[in-house]
Amino acid sequence: MSDAPAERPRRRLFDQVAGAPTLIGAGTRFEGRLEVSGPMAVGGTIVGDALVGGALSIAKDGEWRGNVSAHSAVIAGKLTGDLTIETKLEIGRTAVIRGRVSARVIAIADGAIVDGEMIVTGDAPVVHFAEKRSARA
Repeated sequence: MSDAPAERPRRRLFDQVAGAPTLIGAGTRFEGRLEVSGPMAVGGTIVGDALVGGALSIAKDGEWRGNVSAHSAVIAGKLTGDLTIETKLEIGRTAVIRGRVSARVIAIADGAIVDGEMIVTGDAPVVHFAEKRSARA
């Protein structure tokens, strides 16, 4: 028997991120083009396009206006622009996305708003789910 505590399964993409993400905190506003090599968490406002090399998380109070490409994403806030995700995209119930969305896998919570085209680049259909936890992403 091991002395190490049992690890809880990590369901959210952002729960799987190791290391500190680039953070745009609540009350912060950034304008311009961003290139981030790793994960990124947004609780404030960004105006501009971005390339995120890791997981992107937009919190329920976060807002992004611009086109964004990322490896994976969990969106709980507002995004106005095109969103291109390489792997999995999770859209929380508080999310409002106005623009084209594309990802290999898309999971969308009941109550989320996507006003634009949704393109699944993988073989699985869009997954709809009822979010049971508070939107903290």
